[in-house]
Amino acid sequence: MTTVLPDREAVLVRRPGARELQPVRAHRRRRTLELSLAVAVPLLLVLLWQLAASSAWIDDRVYPAPSTILADGWHRAAAGNLWPDVWATLRRVLAGYAVGTATGYVLGLLMGSLPLVRAALEPLLDALYVVPKLALLPVFLNMFGLGEGPQVALVAATVFFFVWISTMSAVIAVPAGHRDAGRAFGASPWQMFRHVLLPASLPAVLVGARIAAGVAVLVIVASEQIAASDGLGHLIFDSRALFQNDVMFVGIVCVAVLGVLFSELVRIAGRLLTPWAPRDRGRGQS
Repeated sequence: MTTVLPDREAVLVRRPGARELQPVRAHRRRRTLELSLAVAVPLLLVLLWQLAASSAWIDDRVYPAPSTILADGWHRAAAGNLWPDVWATLRRVLAGYAVGTATGYVLGLLMGSLPLVRAALEPLLDALYVVPKLALLPVFLNMFGLGEGPQVALVAATVFFFVWISTMSAVIAVPAGHRDAGRAFGASPWQMFRHVLLPASLPAVLVGARIAAGVAVLVIVASEQIAASDGLGHLIFDSRALFQNDVMFVGIVCVAVLGVLFSELVRIAGRLLTPWAPRDRGRGQS
């Protein structure tokens, strides 16, 4: 609250509000509101879906009720029919993500630090970046044959470009003053990387890695629908062909849960690796 006192000269008096007087309580209230909204909105949509299916507003043969999907998923998991497909998808995502992240980070660091390397490789990589990654699946099938190789390579290629672009851009964006300070202290190339480039660029790099985590799940599911005999993508496509829509939605829910957990894991790892970076989602900033 701001008050203007009548006087020859205007004096502004700002009175602290509840947020300034009780910051901890205000932060807790804000977090409670955020969590409530995060839970209430999906729950409301699920309840509306259940009501629509139960009231025959929609055809439950095409759009099964959430209770039916939950029951079918529970039975498949208890019988052990669901976990092989979940593990197949997770295995491919983790392997491809590890390869794509490592190669994207190393090349992004080199291209961001060395202008000649960037001038030599950036046009080629820009051209490859715009190619739809699923269009590369036949190429990987010719290279690796049937099996895990094409799936892992497709995920790695997708993740590579996200991490490469975010890493190169983050290194280029490091302020020149940071580099000049390192040179003034006589920092070696390793010390320049360890104490200047890495801390300054890592938060932006991890943002790209988090985006790549979600995209990796999307790509592997699409790939499994085309060229795989197991995995959640194959489960979704195969069950749709057999008109088992309840099984199809079980696979879709599993993909959604897997994508959220994987993305959240990368986000948590990023917070642990960069404690100096501002926290996302407003945490600690309310």
